[in-house]
Amino acid sequence: MKRDSKLSGVLHILLHMAELEVPVTSEDLSKMMDTNPVVVRRLMAGLREQGYVRSEKGHGGGWTVACDLAEVTLLDIYEAVGSPSLLAIGNRTESPGCLVEQSVNAALGKAFDEAEQRLLRRLGGVTLASLSADCHKRLKAKGISLKAKRNTHGV
Repeated sequence: MKRDSKLSGVLHILLHMAELEVPVTSEDLSKMMDTNPVVVRRLMAGLREQGYVRSEKGHGGGWTVACDLAEVTLLDIYEAVGSPSLLAIGNRTESPGCLVEQSVNAALGKAFDEAEQRLLRRLGGVTLASLSADCHKRLKAKGISLKAKRNTHGV
């Protein structure tokens, strides 16, 4: 089963963008995400609508972070990318009249709802600034400069 990594990918490029002092093109961002620039532009449009990024057209244009990383949570970004499904499992619905299926679905449904609520609360408690700080700590521990790390993505 294919997992939806849209949130992870968007967070990845947002953290890179936050370190850069120049706009980044959709083409460069697509290389970071290993996807098509059109996909990046669609994702970034949702972020722009929420005021998290801005875009500049023309030569030297591209995407830049437009928010305070300390004010934006993972939940905010999750919602801005369309609130993709959090769980890859679900209830069986082939026999809705079956009392066994109903019983199983009721128990699983409650567990799924509780898990999603807990995950959403956790996402709401983590800011982009805390992710950035963790990244800086990891880079420093490995003796890697951020500039060198940027070059591995072609940015």
